[in-house]
Amino acid sequence: MKIAVVAGGLSPERDVSLSSGCLVANALRQAGHRVVLLDVYEGISPEEDLDNLFKDSSAKPYSYIVPDKAPDLKEIMRRNNNRKALIDPNVLKVCQAADVTFIALHGAMGENGQLQATFDVMGIKYTGTDYIGSLLAMDKDLTKKLLKQSGFPTADWVVFKEGMSLDSLAQEIGLPCVVKPCSAGSSIGVSIVYSKEELKNAIINAQEVDASVIVEKFISGREFSVGILDGAALPVIEIIPKQGFYDYKNKYQAGLTEEICPANLSEPDTKRVQELAVKVHRTLRLGSYSRVDFILGDDREFVCLEANTLPGMTPTSLLPQEALAAGISYVELCNKIIHMALK
Repeated sequence: MKIAVVAGGLSPERDVSLSSGCLVANALRQAGHRVVLLDVYEGISPEEDLDNLFKDSSAKPYSYIVPDKAPDLKEIMRRNNNRKALIDPNVLKVCQAADVTFIALHGAMGENGQLQATFDVMGIKYTGTDYIGSLLAMDKDLTKKLLKQSGFPTADWVVFKEGMSLDSLAQEIGLPCVVKPCSAGSSIGVSIVYSKEELKNAIINAQEVDASVIVEKFISGREFSVGILDGAALPVIEIIPKQGFYDYKNKYQAGLTEEICPANLSEPDTKRVQELAVKVHRTLRLGSYSRVDFILGDDREFVCLEANTLPGMTPTSLLPQEALAAGISYVELCNKIIHMALK
């Protein structure tokens, strides 16, 4: 099968995406497919015969190491003549020539439904969630409204508006609180705020990633994640950062976070959070795979933090670890995601 893997893009999460894309492309070649990896923004040089771009496992493997800081997107735009179009035209041509496209993007266009809608219009088959589910899960305010309306536990929150009193905001949500961009991932722009003095800078920091910002009640407790694959929950994983919280650096730099899978939970608690994850997945109309994150608070209630339509596929990512605990190797996982897209 000919497979295009799209990654990179003009997103703060492009480095994570490129790392995911390299691993996915290599795995799919090992599974016997002919694969090409594409940076959806920077594109690829056109070839008269697009078929020549797709290489098997005899080709040199792809590789990319995630830096400990988010990328400089302005510099990336400068080296591409400040092109505003988010998708290189040659990328769409290659995807149309493929049997299916594996979306390995994270954040922005890759997860908010724009790319999925474009692929639908172009008649391109792709992996994961469609544009509706992507939009619902990417916008944290929409996600939380749907969760609350459906009776799922989620932390109280406020969408910050210009001119809003920081004193009243801190009083309403309480301190400490969590400030985060409304539509972003990988914990980029996220801050835990312990005082009113820190709140203003945290909001400014989040607005550099997304104009819309939410301020959320901080819930202390153990953090867990549950992957969903083909409608069923994978083994639960517990996330324990060695320092601070589960931020960008702790997520993608090896050795900074302890991850225990299967998580050390009682059988009833394991079943409870897995069932909750599947229900959240269905409520948000997610596709063939996803990952749902939770905090287990002092009151023993699993509080849903968010859902991820395109979970990371890096060496330190959670979903591949959960799949492995269920007896599914990395190559098998990538191949299964491809075949689910073709159903």
